[in-house]
Formats: sequence, C-alpha cells, structure tokens
Amino acid sequence: MRYLILSDLHGNLEALTAVLESAIGDYDQILCLGDLVGYGADPNAVTDWVRSNATVVVRGNHDRACAGLEDLAWFNPVARAAAEWTHTQLSPENRAYIAQLPKGPIAVNGFQVMHGSLLDEDEYMVQPADAGQAFPYLETSLAFFGHTHLQGGFEWARSRVRVIGRPAPGERESALDLDPDSAYFINPGSVGQPRDGDPRTAYVLYNPEDKFLVYRRICYDIVTAQEKIHNAELPDILAHRLSVGR
Repeated sequence: MRYLILSDLHGNLEALTAVLESAIGDYDQILCLGDLVGYGADPNAVTDWVRSNATVVVRGNHDRACAGLEDLAWFNPVARAAAEWTHTQLSPENRAYIAQLPKGPIAVNGFQVMHGSLLDEDEYMVQPADAGQAFPYLETSLAFFGHTHLQGGFEWARSRVRVIGRPAPGERESALDLDPDSAYFINPGSVGQPRDGDPRTAYVLYNPEDKFLVYRRICYDIVTAQEKIHNAELPDILAHRLSVGR
C-alpha cells in the first residue's frame, strides 16, 4: 500500500490541485494530518475533496476553530479573522464533517498519524528537544505529524535526536532511507501554507514495503490563490506569506 501523506491544506485549492497532479500514479491511499481549513479562500472545495478521497483524517487546531469547537480568544488576530470567515463559509455538511474529525494519534498499517505530537495535538514539534520528549511514547518506529508547516522531521538513534532536512530550494524531491534501528517523526510539510522559506507546496510519499520515503516540493499557482484571498477580504498577510513561504 502506497500512501500520499498531506498536512495543513488550509483551504488552498491551487496548492492541493498541484499536489494531486504531481503525485498521479504514485499512491493508493491518502492520509491527512489535519488543518483542512483556515487561512485559505476555498474551505468547501478542499473539504469536499478530503471527504471524498482521504482514507484517514485527523483533526487540527484550525479545524476545531473553524467548526466552532474552539475558543478563538487565544488565536492571533489574523488567524481569528480567517477562522471566523471560514466558519461562515463552510456548508452545514462540511462543518459537521470537520467537527467530528478524530483526535490523533491514529494507528495506520504499522505507523501512526497525528497533527501536533503524541503528547498534545496542539504541540509544535519544532526543536529536537520537543521530539526528544515525545519519542519515548512512540508505539511504532514511524509517525507522521504536521502543525508546524515545516517539512522534515526527526530521527531517534542511539538515544540522540537528529534533525531531518527538507529538499533544497533547487530540488523537487529527496528520499530518506529509514534505518530499522531508528525511530522517526516525519513532517510532510504544509500543502497550503509552507513556513520553511520555500513557497512550494509540500507532501510525502511512503510505501511501508520500501525502506525509504520521499519528500516532494511542487510549484503551484500562487497568484490565483492570493487573488482569491484578496477577493474574500481576508487579511492581506495571508496572501503575501504564500509568496515567501513564511
């Protein structure tokens, strides 16, 4: 079984479309690590697609917020405005679907998927110390997480944590050999709003029968995604950051 693993789509239909076009023939099932909506201008189109195509989906913090399950007081003003707008735009069916999404982690075919971390679905695993606290609770040797919008991850080997990098700006993809004696937290990066300095959309391909996985970065129609954000009268920064990947 070959998996296309996506995270943090954030209502960006142009980025999602580019991912699907580039991954044709490379996967059998789709897994989503949360944050279908929030920030982007196509929450219904993206949610419709996830409902119809993703095999396993865990909820993200923006999913909870946009479905009305979260107090928005702790959101920054930009995220709050986007969540409030998205809540009003979502169809009743899509709002109900998002509201019932399960909390991670979820076990899938010998590995785990989650939004934040094993310890807290809202935790940002950014530094090696963050991952180091979570590795002892890992029930498998491999887990996929999102939330940070940073493609890469962490390897636990010989009681030390190593940072896994993303493809270089000039590279379309990079493979990671999986050591059977190591454990891994893998972040596919964000489909809809990368924040690692590379504006290209991001995802991961994984086949459990292989001893490696593949990180990919793909160019997409950022201008159209930005125009939609402006037309929806969402905060301008949400359009600008797509160009810089921050």
